[in-house]
Amino acid sequence: MRRARHLAPFVAGLLGLLAMGGCSSHHNLGQARYRANCGICHHGGEGMLGEIPPLTGRIDRIARTPDGRHYLVDVLLNGLNGPLVANGDRYNFSMPSFRRLSDTEIAAILTYLSASGGRTDPPSFAAGDVAAQRAAPLGPSRVADERQALDRLHPLP
Repeated sequence: MRRARHLAPFVAGLLGLLAMGGCSSHHNLGQARYRANCGICHHGGEGMLGEIPPLTGRIDRIARTPDGRHYLVDVLLNGLNGPLVANGDRYNFSMPSFRRLSDTEIAAILTYLSASGGRTDPPSFAAGDVAAQRAAPLGPSRVADERQALDRLHPLP
């Protein structure tokens, strides 16, 4: 009985951690992983004018095509370097790779960001989409080239 009392705070804390991380819905997982990994720079999704591009209201628009979805997965898996234009504003930055995250976590982040755009039918991402691209790593400059090619086909917001 005494031993059980000593373990009670540890067990309560462990159950709390499991409830926050392991039992979350896909949306909550995406939001949590976004905050911990992306929100440091992109803040609530609005970015920082001239330094960090905004994400809110753009990810769902980019993800409306298969090429756009492919590009977004590549950005998270491989990072992105160089200048770009987002919502008419110029940015020149370097984003790191988040390859350390699982396929499920990356898919959840992209689904969360897509849903934050306000569309009634936001595109969603699956872990299988990410896994298929993980096998073919790219350098961040190659992802920038992919962005330029995509922008020529489907102008990016």
